Amino acid sequence: MREGHNGTGPGAITPDGCAVELYSRLPVGDEPEIITAAVPPRAHILELGSGVGRITHALLDRGFTVTAVDESAEMLERVRGARTIRGPIEDLALEETFDVVMLASFLVHNADAGLRRKMLRACARHVADGGCVLIQREGAHYHCDVPRERVDPAGFTVRIVSCEPVADGVDSVRAQYEFPDAVWTQTFRSRSLTDEQFEEALTEAGLERESWLTQDRMWVRAVRTAE
Repeated sequence: MREGHNGTGPGAITPDGCAVELYSRLPVGDEPEIITAAVPPRAHILELGSGVGRITHALLDRGFTVTAVDESAEMLERVRGARTIRGPIEDLALEETFDVVMLASFLVHNADAGLRRKMLRACARHVADGGCVLIQREGAHYHCDVPRERVDPAGFTVRIVSCEPVADGVDSVRAQYEFPDAVWTQTFRSRSLTDEQFEEALTEAGLERESWLTQDRMWVRAVRTAE
């Protein structure tokens, strides 16, 4: 288990505290529609941190080709119809590039700034000329509107139970997912990023923001910086 990360509940737990069975139950949201509107039809997408394929499968259904990367073998066992690669995102060095590279699930908010930099550089070195990088960010009030909860239409409750500072700009976040037959928790560390800090992080990795894809600025389209 990574420092500052933990998870409880039935089934396998990954090093960052994610429960495989939980993520197999979570429904896909509006991510496929946002991605589809931002990239060419039938693009080849490199999905970094695919998990069980929650978004992967929806993209395959829309005609995209997906290469799914995750460090958890248990997560990748749930992925169907896509090429899968097991390994840390930050160390990925494939001898190929892709139309689209996607870094979702708020991975850009990794508490370790050095690790975040390596992840973004992995995005930059795998995107093809003329391609793009899609990044999902946390919402503006993610770290301050706590505790909070919502009841999903699928019949489970998601709670952000606590968000406590542990270092400069880094919070320890504890989430709980309550289903009628099971409860999972995940504790992880997250570094909040202002728009300016986020764009500085892109610049460090040889990327630049091309556009905000959603009004709340949670989804971003970036491109490689011109040399």
